[in-house]
Amino acid sequence: QVQLVESGGGLVQAGDSLRLSCAASGRTFSRNTMGWFRQAPGKEREFVAAISWSTGNTYYADSVESRFTISRDNAKNPVYLQMNSLKPEDAAVYYCAASSRVGFLRSPGFYEYWGQGTQVTVSA
Repeated sequence: QVQLVESGGGLVQAGDSLRLSCAASGRTFSRNTMGWFRQAPGKEREFVAAISWSTGNTYYADSVESRFTISRDNAKNPVYLQMNSLKPEDAAVYYCAASSRVGFLRSPGFYEYWGQGTQVTVSA
């Protein structure tokens, strides 16, 4: 069993920054892709960012490009999501996801493992 645990969420004002972390534990798996998704009330889960664990290539949703940065430390476990210039529309539960595959990483169905999520609230 693989567990993903997110941390770092909270309540901030518009324009502030937050850094989310995601740590994996449990059985070893081939972690090829790590991603962040978010889901606001009444909306579908949407892609935010992803990173190739081996190459470090990163991918972003248009809505967060230039404001968010996904990164990983190969020497350690976590994957991070640095969120700058937060907007009220960024408010959501943010989920970390992991996949042993390569492919269409913007789709939730691509990922095999999910964390429980961390709440991000942005006040205007």
